[in-house]
Amino acid sequence: MSKVYLTGAGPGDIELLTLKALRVIQDADVIIYDRLANPDILEKAKSGCEFVYVGKEDGRHILPQDEINEVIYENALKYETVVRLKGGDPFVFGRGGEEALYLKQREVEFEIIPGITSSISVPAYAGIPVTHRGVAVSFRVVTGHEAPNKPASQIPWNDFKSDDTLVFLMGLSKLSLICEKLIEIGKPSNFPVAVISRGTTPEQKVVVGTLETIANKAKGLPTPALIVVGKVVELREQLKWFEKE
Repeated sequence: MSKVYLTGAGPGDIELLTLKALRVIQDADVIIYDRLANPDILEKAKSGCEFVYVGKEDGRHILPQDEINEVIYENALKYETVVRLKGGDPFVFGRGGEEALYLKQREVEFEIIPGITSSISVPAYAGIPVTHRGVAVSFRVVTGHEAPNKPASQIPWNDFKSDDTLVFLMGLSKLSLICEKLIEIGKPSNFPVAVISRGTTPEQKVVVGTLETIANKAKGLPTPALIVVGKVVELREQLKWFEKE
């Protein structure tokens, strides 16, 4: 009987792949992978494993999500062990819930293998703890890229007044808007912000600024990129460890 493993690949550094994810990748008959999964992970697959790329990038989708769901289902009809490999964690803005529901409705057995989400690991590689005693007692992970067909934004901007740390995923193209919205709700224009590009990889770049300056300072950074807003950003100067000067 076939089984689909909705598997988190982690944020980029291949050594952040979990042992369980590695085991199912090594057993897989087919791996259906996206753009954010480190391609070096595919080298861990057994000989004869099939690879299906269904990567999505802002404005350039190989397949829309409903067709990706169908690709997973069709491969489950052909193969015994199917790995759907997704960057980060399948359930943190990874559409893993939609894929699992699609399989559930078609009575296909599945398992969720969590991955290390970029929302905590990428700031850590930049020397930015998302919480820190005396500085931040909470953090919130927010999508920076809402579906274009939504009639209105579902982001509860007014709720962010009291949040200590905000982490925006997939928000580089909306960076100016994000900063404007946060200033509108009362955050000071000199509030600390960091943008981390290609975090946990050798190409990692970090730009630090304020709500007023970060949009200009981060121009030209490649995706994927993550935005951290909060006083924890100020700890980076002491805690940065990954990048080589």
